[in-house]
Amino acid sequence: MTAPAINPFLHAAPGAVAFPRPEKRKPVYALLPDAPVTGSPVPELTSLWHDPDPGPWGDRRYPGICPGSLIRALLRFYRPASVYDPMSGSGTCAQVCADLGIACHANDIHRGFDACEEHFSGAFEFCWVHPPYARMKLYADDPRDLSREPTLAGFLGRYDRLIRSCARAVVPGGHLAVLVGDYTDREWGYVPLVYHTKAIAFRAGLRQAATDIIRFSHGASSGRKVYRKPLIPGLHDVCVVFQKPTTNEEAL
Repeated sequence: MTAPAINPFLHAAPGAVAFPRPEKRKPVYALLPDAPVTGSPVPELTSLWHDPDPGPWGDRRYPGICPGSLIRALLRFYRPASVYDPMSGSGTCAQVCADLGIACHANDIHRGFDACEEHFSGAFEFCWVHPPYARMKLYADDPRDLSREPTLAGFLGRYDRLIRSCARAVVPGGHLAVLVGDYTDREWGYVPLVYHTKAIAFRAGLRQAATDIIRFSHGASSGRKVYRKPLIPGLHDVCVVFQKPTTNEEAL
């Protein structure tokens, strides 16, 4: 009688790695559902953003660079006359705005600009912000850098100030788009940053303006890592678009 096969995943010694490093795989292409025909000026902008080409904007060497193609799609959809980017990084959003002929005020912690402070009130029709995903990546030596907050409570407190500052910067009826992803920390555990983003924005008096946009993380550095412990890898982040009401501005 043939002995039953042993499942190495069930019988591996405690703490042992039960499988070797996988071979580099060919890309797997998902079959996306058909989108309905709408009056949208950007029909390719749906709840699933899967463009592997970020476009020519920004510097791809910059850690955590945001996808210029998504910013461009959002600006073509909402058609603002002015844009605010308080965490500009390598300048992706400003370059997209220049191509579209949209006025843009962009600044960054590397130029001494603290996005968590209040700088503007009702000055822009659209705000794009791509904040640090907690302390997943460290961006600047400046202690005001959001990614350098040593505690989760400290990070969320500063993150609250960031969202409120961005909310104040847009005009009533204007929009705030936040690209953010959840984060797993050895000390803090699983940090649902998308949830916290919405909770803070709602407390600030904003309302969600559209469906969540799930952005596939093509080319993310995490895809080249090997983790010794079992986990469910995150392969996306989420763009949430909020709108500032035209009434009840006292909530902000």
